Amino acid sequence: MVILTLQAFAGLWINAFIAFVLCIAWVRKRSFNSVEKILLFLGCSRFCFLCITWVFNFLKAMYSWCFFIHPIPQLLVAIQSFFEASNFLVSACLCGFYCIKIANFRHTFFTYMKVKIDRIVPWLLLGSVLLSLVIGILSYDITEKALYSHFNSTTERDSRKLRVRMDEHFLPMFVTIGFISSAAFMVAFFSALLLLFSLWRHKSNMQTNSAKNLSLDAHIKAMKSVLLFLFIYIINFTRLTLTMIYITKKDEHVTFVISVFQYIFPTVHSLSLILSNPKLEKTLLQTLSCLKCKVCMR
Repeated sequence: MVILTLQAFAGLWINAFIAFVLCIAWVRKRSFNSVEKILLFLGCSRFCFLCITWVFNFLKAMYSWCFFIHPIPQLLVAIQSFFEASNFLVSACLCGFYCIKIANFRHTFFTYMKVKIDRIVPWLLLGSVLLSLVIGILSYDITEKALYSHFNSTTERDSRKLRVRMDEHFLPMFVTIGFISSAAFMVAFFSALLLLFSLWRHKSNMQTNSAKNLSLDAHIKAMKSVLLFLFIYIINFTRLTLTMIYITKKDEHVTFVISVFQYIFPTVHSLSLILSNPKLEKTLLQTLSCLKCKVCMR
């Protein structure tokens, strides 16, 4: 719980910072661009996901009797699944958005999407919410059926039947979550590869034409950010796959590793988003310098 609490606190602070800075900016100028909309939605969903995940782990470790009270476990699993799915889907939308906005391809589809992408962003966010809601409802229903089967099994024969019945109950959720998460992963993966290829080609052209070092450094920094996102997204997708595999098995070591990696993606990726955004990075440095001055004064 100490390890999970420290991870949760770091993630909560980072995502709350993103949401707070963007809300202040909206109050000042009364408008949001597409990137700010996605980042605000992502920061809020990750903040809620980290909160509900920490509460889930805390109750499981300290007050396990809560999971015998209907409908506490069903609601916790449903809310956690909803925010985890929204986190996963919106991250893929953000990667696709950056690919369309930054990548330089002369294909007709890219030209069309560059013009229309700002209008499509609200619909992408709405679609992410609706798909996440479907996953949350499925999680609630399947958790309720699984717990009902578990509480009504008394003999060894019933336990064997229970395993088969639980696999049948989890199959629709596995298919749905697997399809949605795989589609989101493919979007993020290919968007990141296309963006890397475009940045690398542009960097090569600048080196050939002896362009300014500042522009070249910016492209190298962008490539590093995309590689970092792709790396942690692959880790998170692997963790999600392991969660679905081990959901019916009681292995404390695997459960602990999965719980630790649950906090890595929304924390590390949000931190990389802050460092790659000039406005957020500047505000973060100012905040840290102010905190440092207050500590020194004390």
